[in-house]
Amino acid sequence: MKPIEQRIPDSQYQDVLKKIMKEGREVMPIHGEKTKMIVGAQLKYDISNGFPVITERDLSGPFFEGAIAEHIAFLNGGRTQEELESFGCKWWHRWVTKEKCANFNLPEGDLGDGSYGAAWASFPTKEGSPFNQIKEVITQLKERPYLRTHFISPWIPQYTIQHKNRTRRVVVAPCHGWIHILAFPETKEISIHHFQRSADFPVGVPFNIIQYAAFGLMVSHIIGYSFKDITYTFSDTHIYESQFEKAEELISRKPRVFPTVEIDRSINNIFDFRVNHFTLKDYDPHPKMGIPTPV
Repeated sequence: MKPIEQRIPDSQYQDVLKKIMKEGREVMPIHGEKTKMIVGAQLKYDISNGFPVITERDLSGPFFEGAIAEHIAFLNGGRTQEELESFGCKWWHRWVTKEKCANFNLPEGDLGDGSYGAAWASFPTKEGSPFNQIKEVITQLKERPYLRTHFISPWIPQYTIQHKNRTRRVVVAPCHGWIHILAFPETKEISIHHFQRSADFPVGVPFNIIQYAAFGLMVSHIIGYSFKDITYTFSDTHIYESQFEKAEELISRKPRVFPTVEIDRSINNIFDFRVNHFTLKDYDPHPKMGIPTPV
């Protein structure tokens, strides 16, 4: 990454907030709260300009750590509240109550067979042996980096599609986690393109940005490459009515330069990374801001 004094403030996140508020289509999603949404927003970050933690509000401390913890839990196949908490992620309890889980024939605290950790670490196969996408893609990257098939998906259709004759087996159908890793063996660099089907732009997206940039740092280190850039593509990109006021405040705050994130380079297995192996430095955000999000 460039020295802090050479980095340029990035307004992309604010630009999308503005576009949603100005041009967004009004819809009424399943949560029952009026929402503004656009389709097909995109952000692209050059990692040399800093690690993309938004500066419009302070995401240090529990927010940054929680985002990393959730991602690491999913990488390791975590699918229950207890498992997520063992990695340091404690915010899923509102989604995995006894009542909500019962709607999907799941025990209390279980995110479900179609959840992120289940899909990434134990994708079902016709042979009966669970397939660990994370492990296999990293092996492929090391052995055949020139391929275009370094792709990871959180979507298990038989557990996520729901209609009157089918009950899905996941409390929240995966919103993010479609990852295409592009390796360039000539320069020993990787780029990541992350796709997200549903994007709560004021609340969820800043955490997702952290998660997949952190993933890029981990993968590049494990395979001995440098992490060049990351692109995020969002399909249903939205702001809930209860967030409108906070979104306008975020838009009013002048972006500052991105911080530095360092990882512990003694870790040689992606499944061994933990929250304490990430250090956030040079971060100068605007004040913290609480923003509601429907469950």
